[in-house]
Amino acid sequence: MKTYLVGGAVRDALMGLPVQDRDWVVVGATPQMLLDQGYLQVGQDFPVFLHPETKEEYALARTERNTAPGYRGFEVHAAPDVTLEEDLARRDLTINSIAAPAYSTRAIGQFPFEDPSANPLWVKNGDLVDPYGGQRDIAVKVLRHVTPAFREDPVRILRLARFAARFTDFTVAPETQALLREMVDSGEADHLVAERVWQELARGLMEAQPSRMFSVLRDCGALRRLLPALDSLWGVPQSAEHHPEIDTGVHVMLVVDMAAKLQAPLAVRFACLTHDLGKGTTPADVLPRHIAHEERSLELLKDVCQRLRVPVDCKELAEVVAREHGNIHRSESLNASAVVRLLERCDAFRKPSRFAEVLLACECDARGRLGMDGEPYPQAPRLAAALQGALSIATNSVAEKAMAAGAIGPKIGEWIHRARIDAVANSLQ
Repeated sequence: MKTYLVGGAVRDALMGLPVQDRDWVVVGATPQMLLDQGYLQVGQDFPVFLHPETKEEYALARTERNTAPGYRGFEVHAAPDVTLEEDLARRDLTINSIAAPAYSTRAIGQFPFEDPSANPLWVKNGDLVDPYGGQRDIAVKVLRHVTPAFREDPVRILRLARFAARFTDFTVAPETQALLREMVDSGEADHLVAERVWQELARGLMEAQPSRMFSVLRDCGALRRLLPALDSLWGVPQSAEHHPEIDTGVHVMLVVDMAAKLQAPLAVRFACLTHDLGKGTTPADVLPRHIAHEERSLELLKDVCQRLRVPVDCKELAEVVAREHGNIHRSESLNASAVVRLLERCDAFRKPSRFAEVLLACECDARGRLGMDGEPYPQAPRLAAALQGALSIATNSVAEKAMAAGAIGPKIGEWIHRARIDAVANSLQ
């Protein structure tokens, strides 16, 4: 029985990056052998065990064969006769198909090392098991599939796109690009399960340069299958006065990258991705104007959220941004009464922290334009101050005064509304 560190831990250590998770593969073992050593079995589809002390995952070496279209079924073979090379062959990319013997990873908890030469992984020549050239591809910064079996799992299209967003100086190998297109053309992407699509998209949105993920998906045709409303934005012109980049698809990519630059949370990044979907349905005869695109964006967004089963917090924030981003951009010209109505539509009084995220998404939209990434966004502090002013109102006291004056029911709400307008007027001054 031999144990190897595999996958992302080895890759990231080789690249000098912090190692977050460690996965292990065990060759030449049976489930009972690990159970006898105190490991706890957790895998049902294939044998995966938790180490009795570290609780890290140890999987028996295995092979896999697709048995149904898309990510719907695999035949797994895990046995002592499965070799390490066979196990590595089932992995997606060469940079993830490198293994290091356990005896050379005793100091693994010390990653990342200041000096890679001091890393126990590299103590002996030939220590690493790298049958598919992962070290070479790390050196030349290429994302390359391991074997043609890559096509058996369409989730790998999304995973590769996500890695492109993480490793921003890597390119996709030409043969891998061709394979991605073949997979999409043959309908493999059509069988993707909604939960897996959302999981990978969400992780890709949180990478360093999310636009690269969508570039890969668009180049192979997968974006048209997965998010047709987003894919349709490329080639749609906007007014050069407000959008020097002109192309709507280019604009949206600048916006999501700005969200990454500002380290925005996932809900904000998703809102940035979907805020302009309606521009893809603007009639050609009114371009480059996009009259009432906010309402159309909202309808398309609802369909995306339903199909991909987007979490409620991401869905609700994106809806507010899609509907109100234009009004927030124009809010500097609004008087106190109009500002209060805007805050009410955004449900800012009940959810002030979410409104702060709405403002962040709108800032990303404003700065996600060619040559405007360094521009200030005064609308955000102005509206934040207005909200704080409105929230400073003691609504209970206002309600008591209203009732003392004979107000009941909706009339009490009118008193509170007027008090908020007065407070916002003071804040804006």
